[in-house]
Amino acid sequence: MSVIENLKKGIMKSNPVLVLLLGLCPALAVSTSLDNAIGMTAAVMFVLINANLIVSIIRKWTPDRVRIPVFIVIIASLVTIVDLTIQAFSPDLSKSLGIFLPLIVVNCIILGRAEAFASKNSITDSLADALGMGLGFGLALLIISFFRQLLGTGTLELFGQTLLEVPGLLDNPMAIFILPMGAFLVMACLLAFLRYMGVIANE
Repeated sequence: MSVIENLKKGIMKSNPVLVLLLGLCPALAVSTSLDNAIGMTAAVMFVLINANLIVSIIRKWTPDRVRIPVFIVIIASLVTIVDLTIQAFSPDLSKSLGIFLPLIVVNCIILGRAEAFASKNSITDSLADALGMGLGFGLALLIISFFRQLLGTGTLELFGQTLLEVPGLLDNPMAIFILPMGAFLVMACLLAFLRYMGVIANE
């Protein structure tokens, strides 16, 4: 599989959220605004890309019996860097993402790509895989956040700037979409639409 194919597959064909249904906990929990979606995507991509890079580099020297603990230590170190950086430079975002930022350590997307792909492939392919999966995760998060924020508040804001307002929803927003059940509702409708359109193959 070429580098381009490895990059493209994570965006749609093997999208971690919409197709593989991985990483749903942070994806659904923090997708109440575009700000959160972008912040979580940046954090996940940083950890995913660097974890794949490091695992691919050391794969030939890592004994099989300790590879999972080694991967977890690498991922935990990267997550600590991200967590402390966001706390220092964007405390509001850190507070908004809450516990789900340090919980990137146990995100099955990251450990899964390290174990299933980076530990068996070259650095270039591993980086392409990580970038594709990260972009796919971010795309799903942005779509879910778009609908939840717009329907739940009647407005669409990005880092304090109002991008769109729906007059009817401003007065009577559908607050259910900001609640946890709204995340599942948007996710279900999105999956149904993608399957109907044939973007996601029916099993």
